[in-house]
Amino acid sequence: MIEHDALGFTREAYDAVASQYAQLFADSLRDEPLDRAFLSAFAEVSRASGSGRVADLGCGPGYVTSYLHGLGLEVSGVDASPEMIRLARQAYPGLRFDEGSMAALHYRDGELGGALSRWSIIHTPPEELPAVLAEFHRVLAPGGHLLLGFWANDDPSHPAQVFDHKVAPAYRWSPDRLAAMLLEAGLAEVARMVREPRPTDQRQFQSVHLLARKAA
Repeated sequence: MIEHDALGFTREAYDAVASQYAQLFADSLRDEPLDRAFLSAFAEVSRASGSGRVADLGCGPGYVTSYLHGLGLEVSGVDASPEMIRLARQAYPGLRFDEGSMAALHYRDGELGGALSRWSIIHTPPEELPAVLAEFHRVLAPGGHLLLGFWANDDPSHPAQVFDHKVAPAYRWSPDRLAAMLLEAGLAEVARMVREPRPTDQRQFQSVHLLARKAA
């Protein structure tokens, strides 16, 4: 199997920092009440879609997967990094975690009531993102919801902007342009939350949660 260089580089980069990453972000939701509120809303609409299964795509060490499980969801995690998956399985042995690519998910067509991609599409090159969004659409059941988390760019006239992520090449996205791409993929925007950066944030970018729905 021939793999795109961007995915291979990202996998190796996260393998190298997996333990440090897991320690650094283990409690990251604790001080994020707005993020928790949006995740709770995502959990509620995913349950209401009729399919109780949810996937955390780009799950890293699994702390958000575990959080969604605590909200009552039947959730599994997927990540391209074998080391991240190893740490997730070690930390949360009662949950399922699989190594895989967001562009070729192992879920059946229409299997999921919800899909979460929280700060994982940022490593997808812009020319490859439409195929990833189409894959998200494929695995969602009719009426299912997708929640994207990402950082906003500074110039809305451009869809994406490269920034220094420290770990792997990454992109900030225009929320409006990304919402338009979702619509082209068959996922209509339902709601969005844009949070301004705080003085203590490592990156002084707007953070965005964008909730979209597959037509019933």
